[in-house]
Formats: sequence, structure tokens, C-alpha cells
Amino acid sequence: MMAEEAALNFADFYDAELTLHNAHFRVAAAIGPFDCVLDIGCGAGQTTRDAARAAETGRAHGIDLSATMLEIARRRSAEEGLLNATFEVADAQYHVFGDAEFDLCISRFGVMFFADPAAAFANIAKAIRPGGRFIFMVWQGRDHNKWATAIHEALDLDSTGPAAASKAFSLSEPSVTSGLLETAGFTAIEFREIKEPVFYGPDPETALATILTFENVKNALERPATTAEIRARLLDMLEAHQTPHGIQFDSRAWLITGRRYGDSPLRVR
Repeated sequence: MMAEEAALNFADFYDAELTLHNAHFRVAAAIGPFDCVLDIGCGAGQTTRDAARAAETGRAHGIDLSATMLEIARRRSAEEGLLNATFEVADAQYHVFGDAEFDLCISRFGVMFFADPAAAFANIAKAIRPGGRFIFMVWQGRDHNKWATAIHEALDLDSTGPAAASKAFSLSEPSVTSGLLETAGFTAIEFREIKEPVFYGPDPETALATILTFENVKNALERPATTAEIRARLLDMLEAHQTPHGIQFDSRAWLITGRRYGDSPLRVR
């Protein structure tokens, strides 16, 4: 399979996986018709396109580290005629944004992977106008996300304890995350629990084809002696999570909202 085809399939999987989460996210964002929106870790651009449609006379700018995913984002935006959606390969931790360039910043599971989250949030804060909003969605702890624990257990039956924490759960503790955001210059920070299942495919075989592309799964399959056994365990695990709506795993996330510290200036439209 060509790299672009694989990326396209992953983009479709990721958007389908988070369908129920995205509904909460879009409502919380409450993007207005004149807003200028920054979307961090936008991937194939679903959330950026949602923002661009809402900001009819504003704009939405998505950034991500994957040039391949951004090509998909640009293509899909063009197909939908969204001239106010733009995309750029950039790391929000270091990228030079214009001061107070955006009315709000959004990120659907894209802010957990910074090497230096304090520096990243400080840089993001500078890009938002005083009084401007942010809306981030992040995962709660691994133990609250069955998609993580079930795959780990299927890969390693000898595990006697929880898997090592990964960057995906780096912002799961509200007190730690609030401290980072407050130090960066955000205020009125609120956490709302989102408890929705994630979708991994219509059936076990389709879901298996997807998770076989995950880095931790590919690493486990590098041991040829256990390849067949691991695949069988993964398939059994997926069959146990079959529902009338497809393969679903319990998950919990935080929907975090707040504002850039300072009085909101009048913005000329």
C-alpha cells in the first residue's frame, strides 16, 4: 500500500473513531462567523474544516507536523470549497505566530505530545488575543481508556502492572494541566468529562487491519515466533468488543476550556 493511501485510511479511521467526541467538541467551540481560529494538531483537517464553515467571514488555520496528512486536509478543503481554511506544517511549541493573531485556539487531542508543554502553551497564549478562548480535548488516564488497556493486554499477557504512561495521557491530571495553562497566561479554566465510546471499525477483521498499523503493535509483531499468537489474541479481544454499532471501546476524555488572560480589545472586522 502506498504511503498516501495508508495515510488516507488512517485519516478516515481517526475521524470515524472520534465521531461522538467531535460532536461535543464542535458545540463547545461555539465558533462565530467572524472568528479567526487556530487549530493545533489538525491532522487531515476535519476540525479545521468545521471551524472554517462556522467562521463564514473569518478564517481557520490548521497546523500539524505531518505534511502527508496536511495534503489530505488541503485536498478535502478544496473539494468542499472552503477558501477560508489554510494549513501549515508547524510545531506550536516553536512556531512564530503573530501576536494576538487569533480569536480562539482549538485542538482535538493534539496538545498532549509537546516535548516542553510549558513553552508550547506560552507560545499558544501569545497567539490568542486577550480575552480570547481556547478549547482543548485530551485523554484522561490510561486506566479510563479501554482502547489503550485492551490492546496492551492482548500484546503482553505476562504484564503484571499498568503499561508505562505514554504522551497520549500526559495532560490527564487536571491539577497539573491547570498549572501549565495558568502559568502560560490562561484563566477561567474548566474541565468537563466526556464519556463516549471510540469506534474502531464495523467488524473485528476491519479493526484488526487498522491496529496492525499502530507502532506498538508493529513492534510486538517484530518477534516472528509470536506473530500468529499475537494476531489471534488481538482478534479475540476485538470480537469481545463487538457491539451493534461496530467495534467500540469505552473512553474518557477532558474537554478543557478557558480564556487568554487580559481584557478583550475591540477587533475591527
